[in-house]
Amino acid sequence: MTKPDILQVGYYPDWDQEPLNAAFNMHKYFETSKKAAFLAKVGPSIKGIATRGELGITQAMLDACPNIEIVSVYGVGYDAVDIAACTARGIHVTNTPDVLTNDVADLGIAMMLAQSRGMIGASEWVHNGSWKTKGLYPLQSRVWGKKVGVLGLGRIGFEVAKRLAGFDLDIAYSDVSAKDYAPDWKFIQDPITLAKHADFLFVTLAASADTQHIVGKDVLDALGPDGMVINISRAANIDEEALLNALESKSVGSAALDVFEGEPALNPRFLALKNVMLQPHHASGTYETRKAMGKLVRDNLVAHFAGRPLLTKVN
Repeated sequence: MTKPDILQVGYYPDWDQEPLNAAFNMHKYFETSKKAAFLAKVGPSIKGIATRGELGITQAMLDACPNIEIVSVYGVGYDAVDIAACTARGIHVTNTPDVLTNDVADLGIAMMLAQSRGMIGASEWVHNGSWKTKGLYPLQSRVWGKKVGVLGLGRIGFEVAKRLAGFDLDIAYSDVSAKDYAPDWKFIQDPITLAKHADFLFVTLAASADTQHIVGKDVLDALGPDGMVINISRAANIDEEALLNALESKSVGSAALDVFEGEPALNPRFLALKNVMLQPHHASGTYETRKAMGKLVRDNLVAHFAGRPLLTKVN
């Protein structure tokens, strides 16, 4: 049986690459410097695209590959894929939800704790000898008993809120509607009102045109000089210019961020700030989860070309 031709947009580790190579003819777009010529050569034979959430697909790929049947995304986010254009052409889109949910939630909680208690600075305090020469580390802020707002109570937001309940926090959330699976948490639909409620504002909603910059100046002003914003969703959900202004002026107390516009070339203003924790978009970065994500990418492709139902279809 002839193996389907797949356009591979980005790098995958060996544990994914080897079984993909065995099942498909993988055409590595990311390895060539002559993108247009590469697409012109292989495009007509391409039946599917394997990509990553932050890479997505371009219009040039769609134009050059008229016979695409499926786009399989490595990641829960698919905002870098034009879903409407794919749907109009009958192209299936899949992603890798659920398998990364708990790891992402874990990192969000860890960032909140580390930033609140100054744990990175405290570790350096010990390493550089300041504990011995200067004495005790400066006092930090507690977590337990405070108020939290979860902006987006989907899979990840729900797991974040479950974990936060263990800290005796006053939990509220915002979404398009109240969720019957969250009867013990306060529903506040308006993001500004949610931010006014919160000491900690978790951004956990899926990115779309409707949510772009949903956390802007008004929300940040409502969060206030003692508040912290934690983003483990997509960079586009926060207006970075407004956030940088708020952090620099200390109209917002602090931030903990795992995603950035233009990453990894993030805005250098972030690097000068002491009141922000910067993480390299690695919320799903565990061996266990990354292997599960790769398997789901592959399983969706295999299912499609075998004529079986897709496991995690988006459109």
